[in-house]
Amino acid sequence: MSTPLIVLLGFVAALFCVAMWSRRETQTMEGYFLAGKRLPFWVVAFSTNATGESGWLLLGLTGMGYAVGAQALWVVVGEVMGVTLAWTLIARRFKRMSDEAGALTVPDVIVAHFGDRSHVLRITSVLIILAMVSAYVTAQMAAAGKALVGFTDIDYTSAVLFGGSAIILYTIIGGFKAVSYTDVLQGVLMLFGLILVPLMAVQHAGGIAAVLEALGRIDTDLLSMTSALNNELSGWILLISFLAIGLPFLGVPQLMTRFMAAANDQELKKARGVSIIVILLFDLGAVATGMVGRVLFPELADQETVFPMLARTLFTPVITGLLLVVVVSAIMSTVDSLLLLASSAVVRDTMQQIFASKKTDQSLARIGKGVTLAIGVLGITFAIEEVRFLFWFILFAWSGLGAAFGPVVLCMLYDKRTTHAGAVSGMLFGFLLTVVWVLEFKARTYELYEMIPGFFGGLLLTWLVSRLTQHKHG
Repeated sequence: MSTPLIVLLGFVAALFCVAMWSRRETQTMEGYFLAGKRLPFWVVAFSTNATGESGWLLLGLTGMGYAVGAQALWVVVGEVMGVTLAWTLIARRFKRMSDEAGALTVPDVIVAHFGDRSHVLRITSVLIILAMVSAYVTAQMAAAGKALVGFTDIDYTSAVLFGGSAIILYTIIGGFKAVSYTDVLQGVLMLFGLILVPLMAVQHAGGIAAVLEALGRIDTDLLSMTSALNNELSGWILLISFLAIGLPFLGVPQLMTRFMAAANDQELKKARGVSIIVILLFDLGAVATGMVGRVLFPELADQETVFPMLARTLFTPVITGLLLVVVVSAIMSTVDSLLLLASSAVVRDTMQQIFASKKTDQSLARIGKGVTLAIGVLGITFAIEEVRFLFWFILFAWSGLGAAFGPVVLCMLYDKRTTHAGAVSGMLFGFLLTVVWVLEFKARTYELYEMIPGFFGGLLLTWLVSRLTQHKHG
């Protein structure tokens, strides 16, 4: 067995220890889905960032840095802006609202605010969550397989089965508490990897001046953040799309649950600064890794393998193993949260709220674990077919959730005139426009990122329908 694989097995064993430690918390739904709402600020901060970034950061964004160079820094700007706005505009207000409603899920908060006795908002939320989480989990499982193949000699199918099974098992055993505390470990490892790899790669390439000179020889556009603007309209659309990648932070449910699970308002205030600094370091490290990787390996067949390639080439087997753990950590920290999000949608929102199940809290928590297993197995099954272009596929699922929930959450928190009809219309329209845009319009609009029409279309319709139906609530 190779050294990187032994290091990975040691890491997975550590995750299972955390899961066993967290096990007692999983006997109730609040414990299984929200860790009893007692998380400290440092767990909330790292868990939010680790969950938001995923395999997209280590494979997708490094690949984007490899492909377009300094232009990928617009993604960094967009993400930092998105995270900052989420903490500033959403976190504390949403936490307060969820506590007042005794909510366990994001749909709980929305339904309580609008007094939705018809279940239309809840049903809409559940369907969107299940559709997008299925796509998201599949892409992340594929990313896990891709990462393991990049670092070790095992085949892709075995890699997906191993990575997927580990994630599913520790999530079932430890629930949200295990997921959140392992996110801290995973987030610290991601930070370590994204500082170490570009620094060592730059040193190997002869220093920063040598890297910049080599990039200029390959293509001078790689050194300019604005080189795309030479193509006028298509260039502007590219840069605006990169900036908009941060928009989903304003509403994706897997991040909103982190705010809900914080111990109190003071913990959220302390978490904000940590989260913003860490996301900046994450993203700068990823883009830098891609750019210096372009110098060292200018002919890579798959740009999204640049991080594994650097790790295998520049480091000893033990460090390579740790860097494999970094990539797998990024993926695990997102998949476990998505599995819990989907199972809470089935158990809490569908069984308990829509169908008024009389089962005990403990029974529903057990069923939640079964749902977690089922959705995970489904993700593994689809991922074995291998998802190509992870950067864009993950963005699609990320933006579908963001366009559905972001506009409604913003309006709910800041516009008292938002109505039930406005919320339903905006949620459906934002989601559907995102999907239709990818299928029908994206190729004809210079690849305009689907979150832009989806988010702003949902926001506009929420506002408009609320104004038209306001008299009925007034």
